[in-house]
Amino acid sequence: MNPVPVSLPFADRSEAGRRLAERVRPLVVDDPLVLALPRGGVPVGAELARRLDADFDVLMVRKIGLPGRPETGVGAIAENGQVFFDDRALARMRVPRQALSETVAAERDELDRRRRVYRGERSAPRIAGRDCVVVDDGVATGGTARAALRMVRRAGPSRLILAVPVAAPEAVEALREDVDEMVVLGAPDNFHSVGEWYRDFGQLSDGNVTAILDEHGRVRPPGEEARGVRLRAGRVYLDGDLTVPPALRGAVVLAAGEGRSDPRRRVVSSALQRAGYATLVLDLLTAEEQASGPADADAGALGERLGAAVGWLRSATDAADRPLGVLGSGSAAPAALVTAAERPREVAAVVVHGGRIDLAEPRLSDVLAPVLVLLESGDSFVRELGEWARGRMGGTTDLRVVPGVEQLLPGAQEWRQVAVEALGWFDRHLGGREG
Repeated sequence: MNPVPVSLPFADRSEAGRRLAERVRPLVVDDPLVLALPRGGVPVGAELARRLDADFDVLMVRKIGLPGRPETGVGAIAENGQVFFDDRALARMRVPRQALSETVAAERDELDRRRRVYRGERSAPRIAGRDCVVVDDGVATGGTARAALRMVRRAGPSRLILAVPVAAPEAVEALREDVDEMVVLGAPDNFHSVGEWYRDFGQLSDGNVTAILDEHGRVRPPGEEARGVRLRAGRVYLDGDLTVPPALRGAVVLAAGEGRSDPRRRVVSSALQRAGYATLVLDLLTAEEQASGPADADAGALGERLGAAVGWLRSATDAADRPLGVLGSGSAAPAALVTAAERPREVAAVVVHGGRIDLAEPRLSDVLAPVLVLLESGDSFVRELGEWARGRMGGTTDLRVVPGVEQLLPGAQEWRQVAVEALGWFDRHLGGREG
């Protein structure tokens, strides 16, 4: 990800964390973990984790400086004991690795001391299979960040992201190969040091770090559990799962013909919940209809059922006055468009992926809400069909291809992309709306 122009300097590290959050949020959907580099990265990471509702901890890495010139970084030592050297810098200064042996030993001792102070007897957080965001208050040479990133990578994260408010342009380029995503708010050409880009860049003590860890909590409190609901839709009853996060921004109904408990769909709902959206996940087909085998679902009939679910969410939950979106998958995709056409004052945004959205053709011109069409395939016929449907809608539309979703592979990266695209669309079109 390329740095974008931002207003500098930052007021302080907490403000930098707040400004990072909006850029990072769409990238983390799988049990996110924010790992801050102490000491300066801790207040940045704490604020970021709070706004993402993510787990938060420190990542123990120490810079290796030149003897007598500790501010000149020529390597780093990671919590797992691995030492990384900047051999190009050492060669340029004609300093052999052996000359740093005493410095490495001293930094290893300091790393152990800090680990005891910051964590005590608590074990390091689980990294494997999670979206991990490594955070610092800035990057000058990139040596410490590289050591941290490579240590995290070895632990098997689902996605590895580096998020920093400001960095030297050279460091940004050097670190790209070590991450899956990079969020840098500013990389000014006249970069000399991290501190010059903050109005308040006070030095932090171990006490400051432990106080921040205690205040923000090392692990986020568990969110509200989903509760099963049953609602009436015409002559049938639909089963769903409702989750309402504590800090409520809006609501999204996630509908499919069947398979609401599929873990792949939970990737999408979890991402929305962490961003502050209440989610109602439901199947539009009853258990009896699902058991009877594949059938061509009537878009109008399923649209009526989905409309009933929207009405229920509006009248029976805390989301009554919040902006509302609909996400329809498979046979529920055309139903989502029918519902948007029939309830223009309630449905503020729509995402559809998969399914025959052309089956909603009689109502497409009445769809005024912004619609994002996610195609399962880049096949020319599929794309033409999607473009055909878009052209008949009455509001803002966009179309993107998420290849591989049709394979329905457990844990497939494509389902992550569905979550990212959907969250971005709802943030864009629900964020500024009132119910």
